[in-house]
This record gives sequence, C-alpha cells and structure tokens, in this order.
Amino acid sequence: MGAVSSAATAHHRKSWPAAPSGFFEVEAAGLRWLGEAQRLGGARVVEVRDVGPDHIDLARLRPALPTADVAEGLGRGLAVTHGLGAPSFGSPPAGWTGDAWIGRQPQSNEPTAAWGLFYAEQRVRPFVRRALDRGHLDAAAARVVDRVCDRLASGDLDDERPPARIHGDLWSGNVLFTTDGAVLIDPAAHGGHGLTDLAMLALFGCPGLDRVGAAYEEAAGLAPGWRELVPLHQLHPLAVHAASHGPAYAAPLVDAARAFA
Repeated sequence: MGAVSSAATAHHRKSWPAAPSGFFEVEAAGLRWLGEAQRLGGARVVEVRDVGPDHIDLARLRPALPTADVAEGLGRGLAVTHGLGAPSFGSPPAGWTGDAWIGRQPQSNEPTAAWGLFYAEQRVRPFVRRALDRGHLDAAAARVVDRVCDRLASGDLDDERPPARIHGDLWSGNVLFTTDGAVLIDPAAHGGHGLTDLAMLALFGCPGLDRVGAAYEEAAGLAPGWRELVPLHQLHPLAVHAASHGPAYAAPLVDAARAFA
C-alpha cells in the first residue's frame, strides 16, 4: 500500500487504489472500537482522521525507544481493552457488518456462541484450505491441523472467559513505540480470545515481551499455565502465513498443532 505523510497534513495516509469495497472502512471501524477503551486505561490506538474507499488517514506518531515501563503499560492496557468485551465470539467491530480482512487476506466475522467453534471454522480451517489449495501445505500436515480444529469445534478446548475485544493482528509491526507510549495500528478487530493477541506478539517478537505478558497476566487474572496454550492461539497467524507466504510456515504450523492434536 502506498503511504504519504507531511508536517503540513499532520497525518499518515495509507492508500490502495485497488482496495476491495470496505477494506479501509472496516480498519477504521476496528480502530474506533478498540479506541473506546482508551479513556478507561485501555491500550492506545492510533486516531483515524479520515477514511475513504481507497485510503485511510491516521494521526502521525512520533517514534521512541521501547522501555520496560511502556511494555508493562501495554500489557495492562491490553487487559483493559480485552475486558471491555464484545457481543460474541466472531462479532465485528461496532457499526460494521461487511467483509473483513487480515492483511490483504479475507476472513469472516460471523457471531458464534463458543470460541472454539469460531476459531476453528473462521480463523484456522479457511486458511489451512487456502494453503492446501495453493500447494503451500500437504495433505498430511492439513490433517494434523484439522484434528485440532475438530477438538476446538467440539468445545473441548473452550474455557470460561467471555468474548474479548481483540486487535486480531497484533504482531510486533502493529505495535508502535512512541513518545506517548505503545500505540496499536492496523487491526483485524473482532470478538475473540485475549490470548490470541498475546500469542501473536510472542510468535513474531515484541520488545519487552516478558513484561507485557506478566503485566497482562496480573491485570487480566489469567489462570496458571496460560503460556502452554499460546501455540494453540498461534494456529491462526501461522495458517494465514502458510496461505500467503508459502511452505516455510507449514512446519511451524504443524508443530504448533501437534501439542493439541
């Protein structure tokens, strides 16, 4: 996507002339939905200045080096944002009823009663099938992931945590360390499980990750052993990358699945 920014405009523009209908609008809706938590101490989110069919204008941010305090603040802020909740697992951002994407790959946001069913059928299986169709994953590997999806869909891996208001694409590139603290950008926001955001941070690395996790654990009241579930919540981003980036992500995807298959 193209981008422009200047002191005169005081904003950063992302543009894509061939963007599908709703591509930037759902990003704006997600940012505003996540941003509702800021006044309650939630994670900071970049401000939307304008949005159109082929662009989104965002407030300019001033970069700064990450610190331990900022990492801890991010963990506590994410717990508040997640705790603000969502109507259901799979629910889209408030005010949005159209299509959804992660990066440039489409994905659905259909409200679902249980997390495991939503995660299996809307977040993991579609991308596994896409990777299989594109020759990025072989049938044996897909069967391993499908066995986990069967467990998920049955409710075997559900817990009692309610739907969280999650970023949904929280890799390190979507966390900007600024003079105002850590700021989130580029969401695929929906009602999900809070561990999914932490798992993506862990998968692709984040400055001060241990402090982020410890602060989140305390603020969100996570049960002991939650870190053992991180690979389960990495199935979605790994399947996404297997579909979009190729066979290099097949082995990590299967390795993450085997612990739960």
